Amino acid sequence: MAPIKIMINGLPGNVASVIADRAVKDQRFEVIPSSLTGPEITAKEHPVGDQSFRLIHPQNRQNAIDSIRKTEGEFLVVDFTHPSAVNENAQFYCENRIPFVMGTTGGERDRLYKTIENADICAVIAPNMAKQIVGFQAMMEYAAENFPGLFEGYKLTIEESHQQTKADTSGTAKAMVGYFNRLGLDFKQDDIIQVRDPEEQKNRLGVPEQYLSGHGWHTYTLVSPDNTATFRFTHNINGRDIYAQGTFDAVIFLVEKINQGARGRIYSMIDVLKGA
Repeated sequence: MAPIKIMINGLPGNVASVIADRAVKDQRFEVIPSSLTGPEITAKEHPVGDQSFRLIHPQNRQNAIDSIRKTEGEFLVVDFTHPSAVNENAQFYCENRIPFVMGTTGGERDRLYKTIENADICAVIAPNMAKQIVGFQAMMEYAAENFPGLFEGYKLTIEESHQQTKADTSGTAKAMVGYFNRLGLDFKQDDIIQVRDPEEQKNRLGVPEQYLSGHGWHTYTLVSPDNTATFRFTHNINGRDIYAQGTFDAVIFLVEKINQGARGRIYSMIDVLKGA
């Protein structure tokens, strides 16, 4: 099978950089050496390993995409940009009929989904590309559907720690709130505790120093009304390799669906896991 052509948008961001580094070494992919970036980025290029990526600023992106298409042909986009760019980027991809995998969180999600539904392309959209965490969420979804009110009366604490540069609350933590609410808990997304201070992460939580710039530690703690029972769910991710692996699976899944004739469809990582 010929390599899948992908364009990784969001450089010089950390997640995009890791995915680009892994992708250029993966024979399943042919990586286009260009990346859409934000207006605040002044650099014109960004090195990833031995590869130099041209950074395309918003005012130049249409001309750049047209040029890339003429030389490269059709390709898919992997989007790990910024929450503030989610809706505008999705609109741009749809207008240019470029299928995409979006791991960027934030934005107006209802508007995001409607944009794709009204377009002629397909996309995989997920707030978390780590397959194992998505599988854990699926288990929570099963519990919420089959055991509503299971933890009624319990007190819930959700604490999530990410690198200092993460601009928004974890999309995974937000999704978990919905499951816990259906399990009988009165909890709002605003109640999620965000930890972004490196000293607190290192000294209180125990995040290894080498991963302060790239980690995702989540703990969900439930305590009974009389304090005699405690349930705690934890998933601690160091580095970003787990997200690259899931992203590549999503790209391959999306190509298969497009080849089968899918149009205007939105897929999740649950779909990717099931191969649905």
